[in-house]
Amino acid sequence: MSGIVCTNLRVAPGQRFSVKGEIPPGCKSFVINLGKSKDDLILHFNPRFDAHGDIKTIVCNSKSKGQWGKEHRETNFPFQEGNSVEVFFTHDKNEVTITLPGNHQFKVPNSAASEGIEYACVEGDFILKGISLA
Repeated sequence: MSGIVCTNLRVAPGQRFSVKGEIPPGCKSFVINLGKSKDDLILHFNPRFDAHGDIKTIVCNSKSKGQWGKEHRETNFPFQEGNSVEVFFTHDKNEVTITLPGNHQFKVPNSAASEGIEYACVEGDFILKGISLA
């Protein structure tokens, strides 16, 4: 999987980070990773259309010093092949709030208790159109 990596970001707690793009036909899965580095992630966001034995499930996790944390599975799956989407992320030291298309929100623990996001990576079956901070 090749992707786009952004480093030296300054996403402060409470600041909204959004990823906008298109889901191509035949999409199996895509990943949005947010954190300090590839080995220290406050959020691994992985919508799976049909991958790793999961069908239409969003798998979230964290990673600390290269070690994965506890998975969180979200079954509300608003993604469709061929659609444009925007997903919003807001974090504080306790949790990450994810807002999906259609305004469905869910929260996952910020296991790393990280104060800021410096690293973002988008990869998989996803055509990145933009990243923004609000």
